[in-house]
Amino acid sequence: MARSDILVTTTENIPGKKYEIIGEVFGLTTQSKNLIKDFGAGLKSMVGGEIRSYTKMLEDSRSQALERLRQSAANEGADAIVMMRFDSGSIGGDMQSVVAYGTAVRFIADND
Repeated sequence: MARSDILVTTTENIPGKKYEIIGEVFGLTTQSKNLIKDFGAGLKSMVGGEIRSYTKMLEDSRSQALERLRQSAANEGADAIVMMRFDSGSIGGDMQSVVAYGTAVRFIADND
């Protein structure tokens, strides 16, 4: 199954599907801006408003973490990931870490 075919949902149940649990899967990335963009962000923080370079960095980090989550699930033979969540945190003040995590599942045939 291709990574992009793996269903990712924040819900516990997938309507119309029965599945067995494979286990926890994670996708992690840590990013940092360069010094020039950090300097510009520092100036922006003095006047207020959105710091677009950091917003873009977090959007990219989230996408990369989700892609790595799908890859982790594919490596386990999963069809889907349920209960997916994101978490993030700062490392050392100039780095941002984003993790996507959830439960990998494999669909089973309905024998009813």
